[in-house]
Amino acid sequence: MRIGILALQGAVREHRVMLRRLGVDAADVLNTEDLCGIDGLILPGGESTAIGKLLARYALLEPIAELGRRGLPIFGTCAGLILLAKHINGSEQPRFGLMDAWVERNAFGRQLASFEADMPVPALGGEPFRIICIRAPYIDRVGAGAVPLLSYEGKILFAEQGSLLAASFHPELTGDTRIHEYFISRVAGRVSAAAGHG
Repeated sequence: MRIGILALQGAVREHRVMLRRLGVDAADVLNTEDLCGIDGLILPGGESTAIGKLLARYALLEPIAELGRRGLPIFGTCAGLILLAKHINGSEQPRFGLMDAWVERNAFGRQLASFEADMPVPALGGEPFRIICIRAPYIDRVGAGAVPLLSYEGKILFAEQGSLLAASFHPELTGDTRIHEYFISRVAGRVSAAAGHG
């Protein structure tokens, strides 16, 4: 199994370390050739407008969107969540537009621009997960295809839609591997299904 990490900007190294801790081959994605042979893709946090411009400059926007439409598992954190969404409130910035969600950027305001809290995430089991939000976006609402996995004060912080997973926070900055394991399990399921049809 090989999981790519979009390496144009942002918290690339932290995701790479997390994947390697879990015994997964991690590959930086900087151009279209790097998309060949990956079984899943992580979109790290960073600055979504800057990443969007770089995606357009390096002609990665449509190839990644097409892979997502074909069912490639994609996990977006923070800025990656924004890039996955079909709708960004008040913005027409470049995005993949794959997840049926409406996103607010930098949405917690100045006082809660960055915060940490332990929150239960039922999909991950009983132990609370350390949520680290850094000038975080949130999902305002989702369409019929997307399922919220964690909400806080009416704001959706974690959601999935088919093979897509999106978090407004930074699981790669914790020592807790459960969210990456959750994503890897979806990648493994698709790899197994593809092998069965081979």
